[in-house]
Amino acid sequence: MNSAAVPLAERLRPKSLGEVIGQQHLLGEGMALRIAFESGRPHSCILWGPPGTGKTTIARLMADAFDARFITISAVLGGVKDIREAVAQAERARDGLEQQATIVFVDEVHRFNKSQQDAFLPHVESGLFTFIGATTENPSFEVNSALLSRAAVYVLQPLAAADLGQIVERARASDLIPDIEAAATERLVSHADGDARRLLNTLETLAVAAASENQARITDAWVMRVLGERMRRYDKGGEQFYDTISALHKSVRGSDPDAALYWFVRMLDGGAEPRYMARRLVRMASEDIGLADPRALRLALDAAEVYERLGSPEGELALAECVVYLAVAPKSNAVYKAYNEARALVRDGGTRPVPMHLRNAPTGLMKDLGYGQGYRYAHDEAGGFAAGVSYWPEGMSAPQFYRPVERGLEIRIADKLRELKAANHQRDLSSPKDAD
Repeated sequence: MNSAAVPLAERLRPKSLGEVIGQQHLLGEGMALRIAFESGRPHSCILWGPPGTGKTTIARLMADAFDARFITISAVLGGVKDIREAVAQAERARDGLEQQATIVFVDEVHRFNKSQQDAFLPHVESGLFTFIGATTENPSFEVNSALLSRAAVYVLQPLAAADLGQIVERARASDLIPDIEAAATERLVSHADGDARRLLNTLETLAVAAASENQARITDAWVMRVLGERMRRYDKGGEQFYDTISALHKSVRGSDPDAALYWFVRMLDGGAEPRYMARRLVRMASEDIGLADPRALRLALDAAEVYERLGSPEGELALAECVVYLAVAPKSNAVYKAYNEARALVRDGGTRPVPMHLRNAPTGLMKDLGYGQGYRYAHDEAGGFAAGVSYWPEGMSAPQFYRPVERGLEIRIADKLRELKAANHQRDLSSPKDAD
């Protein structure tokens, strides 16, 4: 194949363990994967980490280190047919004159369903081949427990800025890209966000563009002109997306407006849909602020409406305003907890009849049967409160779901509830006891 047609990431792929940049917590002297390489005995494993952190490279180097046949299956494109073919190839390698070992590498293994993952088990157990799976998702959730129990899990980390800088320098020293100024390197490293493949693909795009424009040097200004808004930072469907929204939610809950704004902007910069962000803000207002400041929920809904009217980028300012307000608002999850406790009680308890005094009585027959009898209309009572009335099913002790916190409006709510409870207690004391 013409070397010019080979992607830059492939041309710069390390040929030995010493050429690998990053992941020294696994590949450094005395570290787990380095020991595995030096042992001479391959073992099945799961390589878990973000894109572009070297999972495929490590798998290939492992095959080279053990002189094993290397078979790649893409779980995105492959299926049972590919698994069967891999088994057949492994059997031929084992039974041939060289009796060669086989490593089966499954990229994006989390995309395989349970039955497809199970298809590897008997062959891993028999030793027909060594299984290496690569995944960007948490294997605890995405890989079958049976397969997971037979494989070591190695966690790869995003490459540090210094590591990515080394990759840029290696590409430049190999004359595979034009000369590049420091500011442009810094921007590209920041854009890559720990992903070596993204960095190399971007460099390749720039190299092609530079050749077509006779650009002798990659400058920061030229990079921005060529790439512009394409420089996004994460995949909206990946784990980093959910980690970032989690950081935003926790910053709001922790009452840090600056951190909350930072993570909010990170989400938008990464391509998050502002309507999704608006929905999350409504959720935060309900879950973490609640009745400590009921205005928060209204403001979140208003911010969502403003965005619908203005769109991007003007409408995003209303969402940012909401983020700051939610962060500085008094916090209470009392309603959130009360709702979940009530749901649990209803789910686990039996269906209790509605007490007669709380039933509706729209017909004469129902009135004759006692529906609504004894009901006291609260608006006719002093203070609009019918002290001593129970609104619970007969024989059911009244649980307390809602416990206001001593913050914001819930301070006053708590005072009011204590006042009403005292009125109920006073009514009970003054009521005549049932005769024996």
